[in-house]
Amino acid sequence: MRTPTRLTRTVLSTALSLSLLPLASQAAPLRAADYFERVATFPFFRNLGSDEDATRQTVAEITAVSRDGRTLIYTDSPGERIGLVDIRDPKSPQPAGFIQLEGEPTSVAVHRHYALVAVNTSLGFTQPDGVLAVFDIRNPAQPRRVATLPMGGQPDSIAISPRGRYAAVAIENERDEDLNDGLIPQLPAGFLRIVDLKGQPSRWRTRDVDLTGLAEVAPGDPEPEYVSINDQDVAAVTLQENNHIVLVDLRRGRVIRHFSAGQVDLQGVDIEENDRIEPVGVLAGKRREPDSIAWVGPLLATANEGDYEDAEGEEGGSRSFTLFDYNGYVWHEAGASLEHAFIRAGHYPESRSENKGIEPEGIAAARFRKHSLLFVGSERGNAVAVYDVARPWAPVMHQLLPTGLGPEGILPIPSRNLLVVSSEEDSAEDGYRSTLSIYRYGAKTAPYPEIRSSDRDLIPWGALSGLVADRSQSDRLYAVPDSYYKASRIFSVDTSQTPALIDRQIELRKAGATVDYDLEGIAQASNGDFWLASEGNGKARPNLLIRANARGEVLDEFALPAEVVAQQTSNGFEGVAVVGEGASTRVYVAFQREWKSDPAGRVRIGVFNPGTGEWGFIHYPLDAAAEGAWVGLSELTAIGNGQFLVIERDNQQGPAAQIKRLYRIDLRGLQPATEGQRFPLASKRLERDLLPELKSTGGWVLDKVEGAAVDKQGRLFLVSDNDGVEDASGETRFMRLGTVKR
Repeated sequence: MRTPTRLTRTVLSTALSLSLLPLASQAAPLRAADYFERVATFPFFRNLGSDEDATRQTVAEITAVSRDGRTLIYTDSPGERIGLVDIRDPKSPQPAGFIQLEGEPTSVAVHRHYALVAVNTSLGFTQPDGVLAVFDIRNPAQPRRVATLPMGGQPDSIAISPRGRYAAVAIENERDEDLNDGLIPQLPAGFLRIVDLKGQPSRWRTRDVDLTGLAEVAPGDPEPEYVSINDQDVAAVTLQENNHIVLVDLRRGRVIRHFSAGQVDLQGVDIEENDRIEPVGVLAGKRREPDSIAWVGPLLATANEGDYEDAEGEEGGSRSFTLFDYNGYVWHEAGASLEHAFIRAGHYPESRSENKGIEPEGIAAARFRKHSLLFVGSERGNAVAVYDVARPWAPVMHQLLPTGLGPEGILPIPSRNLLVVSSEEDSAEDGYRSTLSIYRYGAKTAPYPEIRSSDRDLIPWGALSGLVADRSQSDRLYAVPDSYYKASRIFSVDTSQTPALIDRQIELRKAGATVDYDLEGIAQASNGDFWLASEGNGKARPNLLIRANARGEVLDEFALPAEVVAQQTSNGFEGVAVVGEGASTRVYVAFQREWKSDPAGRVRIGVFNPGTGEWGFIHYPLDAAAEGAWVGLSELTAIGNGQFLVIERDNQQGPAAQIKRLYRIDLRGLQPATEGQRFPLASKRLERDLLPELKSTGGWVLDKVEGAAVDKQGRLFLVSDNDGVEDASGETRFMRLGTVKR
């Protein structure tokens, strides 16, 4: 195929500019009440039958919706079946059963009252095969198989043309990644199969489009990954490993354009997995290798995930999304901006820095109330970025939506003002499950994030584990991250804004060098110094109380007496509070769980006198844990007159979470005892059950409510720990819970 000359390219681009003008004028600017708000999260294990083990792996990758918008159909690859979910009430999705298949479903789409399911029935990489299973879903409670069309290879993505004339199936014939280090070519080659949707499904006919000889990378072995069709019946197909994009006229069954997806030079990205988020690296010439693709008017948007390591060991994936025109001219390249947005929201996965960062994988475009929107999903950052594309050549980030782990399928349903995201990661053993997130369009403000870092300076953050209010400033809190990150620091948080804004970080230094603590609590003394609690691990890392000045210089470290250390377990210091001043200063520290000499259900609160170095202890009564769970303390906050707030929580998440509670204790009149003596027992009063608040945003109930602070006005703030986005969604709740009576 001829490459357009520079003159031709200029003429085509100018014509495209003119064609975009009416699109821009038709798209209304976003305004108030133009945000998505999550209304429900559905864990797919709820669809399992009563005779099935609820812990078995069951996932959703790609999701489609029935014509009436009331039933979702999703692919469950491990179960070799498709599942159905009733969303007549989107705030209360209900399980609607499964349809068993003869192989692994890879994609699903809906045409009229038919569900078209691409099924992989391959015997091996060299014997790829598959079918298109067609189900009549007019009665979703009793779906009926009405046709089976051979695909002639291993299918991946499927799309239906907007006018309903054609289906296009990407026949990938994927490579064996264990053969020859996964290098391509590996035959047989992939191709595009067109299904003519004329008449009854039993009468549908198929045609193939050869995609060989087009790409610069392994031209003899195209591996089509994803397909999207515009209203002119032109299919855009990504050849991910080949780093190529192909446009196919479905009516004629012919390739009409093709071009390389190209490369990107990235600046300001984290390229080292060193337990620090350091967006200062440079990556030159990264192949885009797009996964998903979507039409945005006459432009093409790609999610540049990357999936191939070439013979030189260079991996593709540019951590970005791109907007191309018909001829491969780049109208917009996100570069590092998408990753920076995830960093500011606390969603950057440091553990993926030497790989492909946030890995944009899913992409979709739709119009909601005349507003043109683009949705970009991050497989590793566990969120979907929503862009305003009223001017598609200049996307503007509108909001960020938290998801479950590994968002794969992005499904806009404009007819119902809904967006559905399916997240595929599922591990009952680790406590997280594959989920469906449902968002409704029309919120007045963006509900997420609830806390973020400043636009002015790129301040990476995550794993917030302790919180305290400034004693003298209004609207000022301080937060600390735990040991997930090295180079311990204190974040300064402005609560006068919504979302709360991390606008400064104070790096802790000891004798001029950075320090690596496991910070779990922070308190502020009357003179402005900070007291910090660092949790030990029962081995080499000790439990420490640390005093640092407002500049982050470590002034003192205080360890426990040897006779107390002898009783330690792997769960140590958590929240810390300081009361009094001068010689009357006392530092209180909560222990997370029982130590060896503690009775079951009794956990310590340590009381330290920094003037004498003496320690005493008080016991706190824990609530009973459910079978297989444990309960412990997360935070200790002084509220005056010898009273404290305590966060008590179990280690469960999602539907299993039962205990997320804020208690008030009064330690007046209790005399702390030393190790070996009988500790006095505190009494507690329930201040607030936190579960309703954790459920109020329609999300997966988070495990770790870790920090609490009460400011000068008596306002209560709580924050959750997102575990650095590793085996966790990365979502951080920053909760404003009214006032506390002192």
